[in-house]
Amino acid sequence: MAEDYANLMAQLKSGELDEFTVEPADFMAFQTAYMSFESRKRIIGKAEKKGSHHLSL
Repeated sequence: MAEDYANLMAQLKSGELDEFTVEPADFMAFQTAYMSFESRKRIIGKAEKKGSHHLSL
């Protein structure tokens, strides 16, 4: 089941979450939600060597 990345980013913005992880196989689904998110410039991503991305605000 695909993650609801728009909801996860909204939870980051509201403070409900400190961070979440996007696995490489899900990156394109995340990218679509990210480009539509109004506060995307405030989200900080960190890529890991294994291909995962950790996102925080």
